[in-house]
Amino acid sequence: MMASRLRSPLKEPEIELFVKAGLDGENIGNCPFCQSLFMVLWLKGVRFNVTTVDMTRKPEELKDLAPGTKPPFMVFNKELKTDFLKIEDFLEQTLAPPKYPRLTPQNQDSMAVGRNIFAKFSAYIKNPHKEANKNMEKALLREFKRLDDYLSTPLPEEIDQDCAEDVLVSKRKFLDGNWMTLADCNLLPKLHIIKIAAKKYCNFEIPLEMTAVWRYLHNAYARDEFSHTCPADEEIERTYATVARDELRAIFHSCWLLAFQLSLLERLSSASSFHHAGFKRHLSHLFWTLHHTRPKGVSSNFFREKEVSSFCLFCHI
Repeated sequence: MMASRLRSPLKEPEIELFVKAGLDGENIGNCPFCQSLFMVLWLKGVRFNVTTVDMTRKPEELKDLAPGTKPPFMVFNKELKTDFLKIEDFLEQTLAPPKYPRLTPQNQDSMAVGRNIFAKFSAYIKNPHKEANKNMEKALLREFKRLDDYLSTPLPEEIDQDCAEDVLVSKRKFLDGNWMTLADCNLLPKLHIIKIAAKKYCNFEIPLEMTAVWRYLHNAYARDEFSHTCPADEEIERTYATVARDELRAIFHSCWLLAFQLSLLERLSSASSFHHAGFKRHLSHLFWTLHHTRPKGVSSNFFREKEVSSFCLFCHI
């Protein structure tokens, strides 16, 4: 009954998608799963509403609607859907041809390629042991190489058996052809996050020689379904700011150790060349530099007053 009603030209489903809100509590926040469902609904061509949910102050009506549930979730014809994977399958089965486009890729490899990229990126950017960074970066690059190879290799439907010339390099726009599919809806939001966060905090960029990946990204950003559902760069940077905060805290602890060593020198040294006032000015300048060069997302209160006070007391300044 429901399927027949949905295919009726007079009856459109009532759909409301709830996604994570950004820093201002209103705009779209950083959530690849939220963006994925946003893209799916847009590509389906169905009418729907989008509500951003500020998780810091969840509205009372949402507590009643979906208690304990985090975005994304959806209300479809007054029925609550909370499981991301099930929502995707439900939309593909319910919003089906001939009225709505099919988004399942023809080639299952299109869904599998790039599946490990985000996990490799997460391990790389969250790694506290800098000596392991090179190996983790290599692992991430290997996943990008697999993606680049897949995008460069012609799909079976790109090869014309009756054509005398072989197609050696694919020119398709997306993973499974020239139209976006569920594969793109799942991968592109994650690639966007990697592109922003890895550059900001790891100085990592997708190599220019991976031309197929860059072609893919350029084609994706040209589509409203993707570019207009992306969170602002600042949203992504703030999400991963804790990585930079940990690095800055490590610098702070190194400075603490240096000050400890200098304090010992001050106690032991009787040489007149050691100027206490000069050291104090140097230390003051050091704190100022660390404070004003902190990465985005690190609070201005990072150097807590009691830490600085105890630091100065310890060093007798």
